[in-house]
Amino acid sequence: MSIKKLFFIILLLTGFLQAENSIGIDVNKDDIEVLGSININALADYANGTTYNLTAKYLHTAGDNMTSLGFAGQNRLHGVEGLTLAFGLKSVLASDFLAFPFMVKGIYDFPLIDAIPTTSLIVDFAYAPSVLSFRDAQNYIDFRAELNMQVISNIDIFVGYRNIDTRYVEYDKTFNDSFYFGMKINF
Repeated sequence: MSIKKLFFIILLLTGFLQAENSIGIDVNKDDIEVLGSININALADYANGTTYNLTAKYLHTAGDNMTSLGFAGQNRLHGVEGLTLAFGLKSVLASDFLAFPFMVKGIYDFPLIDAIPTTSLIVDFAYAPSVLSFRDAQNYIDFRAELNMQVISNIDIFVGYRNIDTRYVEYDKTFNDSFYFGMKINF
């Protein structure tokens, strides 16, 4: 992917920025992913216990590209200090592949002392059975695990692992299976 395309994608994502949103990037030796999140509650001036987020991701790998848009509601789980759960639906588009997987996400903020920056474990899982998979797609499975640390106010660094399996009608393909590191800026 050229620098011009990456700059254009980042420029598009920053055009949507309001309060309580984020943009980020993660890389490894073969892949680059650009991600953005918009807090819909802030845009709609809606204050309830549930936070609604719209997310966008673009993953460029050595073999293909994948774009996803998602919508989820998230809230703290009562009874378990530091645990937030999110449930939603997203769309995933790659060449000859379209799926609408359900997704679940867990965020656990470790109860560390105040001298240590906020540190979280994030686990994300998405699945689309054949009824939610179109074009040449048979089903879709996406698993991610990240360790996130807020190093300074509004800036997080993270390391993670992702495994994305795209199952086509004729064959199965591991779209991506890799470790990565990145940075996210929160607004």
